[in-house]
Amino acid sequence: MSQYWPFAGLVRHRTLQERLIVSLDRATRRDALKMVEHLGRNVGMFKVGRRLYLGSGPDLVRDIRRRGAEVFLDLKFHDTPRAVCKAAVEATRLGVRMFDLYSSNSFEVMERARTEVARICRSEGLRRPIVLAVAMLTSLRPGEPNIPDGDEIAARLARLAAEAALDGVLVLPQAAAHVRALCGRRFVIVAPGLRLENDRGPDIHAMSLRESVRAGVDYLVVGRPVWNAAEPLQAVREIIEEMERGMRASPRGALELLAPRPA
Repeated sequence: MSQYWPFAGLVRHRTLQERLIVSLDRATRRDALKMVEHLGRNVGMFKVGRRLYLGSGPDLVRDIRRRGAEVFLDLKFHDTPRAVCKAAVEATRLGVRMFDLYSSNSFEVMERARTEVARICRSEGLRRPIVLAVAMLTSLRPGEPNIPDGDEIAARLARLAAEAALDGVLVLPQAAAHVRALCGRRFVIVAPGLRLENDRGPDIHAMSLRESVRAGVDYLVVGRPVWNAAEPLQAVREIIEEMERGMRASPRGALELLAPRPA
């Protein structure tokens, strides 16, 4: 059953923690596992991208899972329909909570991958992961001659993923409002490249966590603010506080917290 959370009501910190994803892509296998052990009870997921996965393989995902933590497997599957479906099945069997594939795969590829994941979950008694399409258009710059607004393009790709019955989209936070308006409240929006509001580092032009929550982002992927912190746990607490401020300042009347996907 869906849960509705009025902003005027009590902010549930545990729910906020579950919406925070810490990227491990800056780390070695050893350091990644140390971070998982340090923060595992305080964040929702850990993101494993291509570089870390290529260096450590599926055993890293299993080791993270054995420590009781959840994994967002960010490998952006993009291949033939058969290869994408096989990769989606293997990610599901690894027990990841979330994985992604490119939205530039055809509608049929996305739909087949979703169908195959559902089938294997039923036949093998597996938990169904959240399946995302990737719609991050980092090379486009709005306002350039003859180039449409990148946020609108990302939103259209997200809409295609929604029509293929995928669960959500990985998108730059600047496009979140467009995606939310086009795809509705139940569609999952995951955004990377975020910064703390008082951060004046190299990503000064990135959206803040607070702004991203207000724009409609459901899951926030954070890396540098945690890894660069003298005390990562304190950084996580500050991030959650900023997420709370974003929730309270949101123009939306209520936030729908998606119920866990069926096992």
